[in-house]
This record gives sequence, C-alpha cells and structure tokens, in this order.
Amino acid sequence: MEERRATKDEFKYLTGFGNEFSSEDERCPGALPVGQNNPQRCPYGLYAEQLSGTSFTAPRFRNRRSWLYRIRPSVVHKPFVPIDCAPRLDYAWDAAPPTPNQLRWKPFDVPTRQAAEMDFVQGLHTICGAGDCRARQGIAVHVYLCNASMKDRALYNADGDFLIVPQLGALLITTEFGKIRCEPNEICVIQQGMRFNVAVSGPSRGYILEVFDDHFQLPELGPIGANGLANPRDFQTPVACYEDRETDYEIVCKYHGKLFAAQQDHSPFDVVAWHGNYVPFKYHLDKFMVVNTVSFDHCDPSIFTVLTCPSGKVGTAAADFVIFPPRWSVQEHTFRPPYYHRNCMSEFMGLIKGRYEAKEESFHPGGASLHSIMTPHGPDASCFETASNCELKPERVADGTQAFMFETSYSMTVTNWAAKLSNKLDDDYYKCWQSLEKHFSF
Repeated sequence: MEERRATKDEFKYLTGFGNEFSSEDERCPGALPVGQNNPQRCPYGLYAEQLSGTSFTAPRFRNRRSWLYRIRPSVVHKPFVPIDCAPRLDYAWDAAPPTPNQLRWKPFDVPTRQAAEMDFVQGLHTICGAGDCRARQGIAVHVYLCNASMKDRALYNADGDFLIVPQLGALLITTEFGKIRCEPNEICVIQQGMRFNVAVSGPSRGYILEVFDDHFQLPELGPIGANGLANPRDFQTPVACYEDRETDYEIVCKYHGKLFAAQQDHSPFDVVAWHGNYVPFKYHLDKFMVVNTVSFDHCDPSIFTVLTCPSGKVGTAAADFVIFPPRWSVQEHTFRPPYYHRNCMSEFMGLIKGRYEAKEESFHPGGASLHSIMTPHGPDASCFETASNCELKPERVADGTQAFMFETSYSMTVTNWAAKLSNKLDDDYYKCWQSLEKHFSF
C-alpha cells in the first residue's frame, strides 16, 4: 500500500482494514524508524510509546497494537480527579425498572447556543445498555447532543470502543493518529484508550455504540465469497499531523463508567509518526455492497452487517452494526418488507436520514427504537397492507434513506433519562400495530 502524506491543513486518508499501517507528518521526514520498533534514540528526539488494544499474547491474526513516536509520552500529566461534566452518562442498569415493551423515541433535542454551550463530552446521553465494563463484558448505547467544540480538552475511553454515527452535523475529530472528518452517512470508530477531540461547526447529533468485550471487526463472508458487504479497502485511517502546542489542556478519562480529568501543559496530539494495526478509522456507508435477492421467505438482517464485535460464544456477537441502505429489492413469491419477528437479540434502531420502509410515517431521523429480546416487532399496519397487495417486481427501496441497527446478544435496560427525563419516549408506539386485521378464513 502506497503511503500518502498530509500537510498541516489537509485531511487525507490511508485505506485498508486490519493490516499494518504507517504514517509520518511530512514536516518531519524520516521520523518513522525503519527496521526496529523502539530504537535507543528516536529521530528528532521523539519518545516511543506503544498502545496495545489486545493482550500481548493474543494470536497474531487478532493482536492489535501501534507504536507512537511523540514529542512527549502521554504519562506527562497531573493526577486524575473525578468530574461530572456529562451527568447523563449512565451505567446504573439496576436503577431503572426493566420493560419488555416495544419502545420508540422521537428525535432528541439538540441544544442551542442561546441555552448553553455543550461540547461532545457534556452532550453524552445514555439510552440503554447491559453488562459491566469492569468485567469487560457488555455494551452501552448513547446519543450525543452538542453545539460547541471541545477546545483544549481530549477524551479517551478506558472501558471500550466507541462506534460513532453522526446524524446531524459533521464532526472534525482530532486523534493522536491524525485528523478525521466524519459526516452524516459515515461512521467513525475510536478504539479503547485513544485520545480524541471533537470540533463541530453548529448543532450536532448522533448515535454511539460502545462495546466492552472486544473490538469491531469485519464479519466473515462465508458462502458470499471474497467480495461483498463492507470491503476492507474502503476503511480509512488518518495521516499523522502533530501539534507542538504548549497550553493548559484537560485530559478526560472514562473509567468504570465514570469521568475523571487530569491537567497537563501541552497538547496530547503530539504524535509525529506512527505504525501498527490499532488505529481509529472511518467508513462511508454508501460504499456498502448490498447482497439481497429473495426467491422465497426472507434473508436475515445479518446480510446487512457492516461491523461486528464478537462475544465469547462462537457465532454470537456482543454487538453488530447493521445498515439498511438504498438498494434494489427483487422478490419472488414472498413478502418484501421484514417479516414479523421475535429474536434472541436486542435490536436498537436509528435513522440517519429519509424514511424507513417499515415505519415510513412515524420513525424520524434523530429518533430511535428498541425491541428487546423476544419482544415481537415488524411492519406497521399500513406497510403490511401495501406490501401484501402490491405487484412483486424489482423495485428500488430506501432511496434517500439510511437506517441502521445496533444488534446485541445482551438484554438491555433503558436509563431513567431515556425513559422519563428526555421527554421523547413515544407512548403511542404500540398503536401502529393495533389496526392489523384478522384475515383468517376457513
């Protein structure tokens, strides 16, 4: 793979997924050591620092780590102290009573500057989750609702990985590895321990899937073969772009589901060169290769999986990120929308843009729904009647739409904020199925 470098004001990307990457800031040619990982003296007087995302003894095919060559090592900071700058970040799963009901939320409100400035960290709101980040098992689903940039503040997540799904407003994410611009209809994964800063240009809203068990990876393709779904070459990693800036900087750490802050006198984004396979990355959802022609019955939604995070049970994901993109729908002798369904997984859905085909009039961008384990769900009454009587022929579906699903084997609990304080829970959601008629005849 040919390396492409970026100037200070450019944001270019290396492409690939799961391989060894390398990058150095073009202002410091030769900053990346050649032939050894940790020389006695690094070029330009840099410090070598390894960031490990897996245990040292993990099998080679899944061992993840990167070497960072930086102006100062990340250990140069004052002690962490507890803070509460994100009061809606909540992992107290036992604090709210469980409910098996189908749940849907109207679009979550984005703060206005007239009310107050709120950055990405302050705007984190937990909707639901399960498990224990201390035991490295479980997930959490959040939304971020913000209107201001993080300024001289960086965040890192010691508990797990963040998969970020912007819905409103572009995010300019500065990482230790370089800069990533992530817009609606793109996703970005910031892996455990990576420091990052989010800048916005206005009101911004999006979804976050957080996993504790492992890291996101591409699903196996099985009978599909070598090509299909998300292709490795379409994932992008940033180019090294260091800051040598001495200023008061706050490092926010999310640890055991709580936030802590440490002060230091310089920017944490001082990595001049790096190499490894443990990197932040982004992906444009338009690049997904859909596989779906139905002769009878219906394919399971797993054919739309972009990324998966495995659990300890073979073939069962801790979490899948699934999309329902624009596509040709070709059916024979079968019902075209999703069938009514009960599942041993929890399904959290969001809408980035457009109108979701199974709930065209009532599911809105910036909102969400949750169908818990074994809770029945499926098309609303209008969708069922239309699909049952239409001519089956090849047709385009979901043009101008991008819906997604966070699917997990964990049974999730909804937080008090999502259930009550947000005032966005739709109490009438169940009514969309009440007009389904009896068609039985004997």
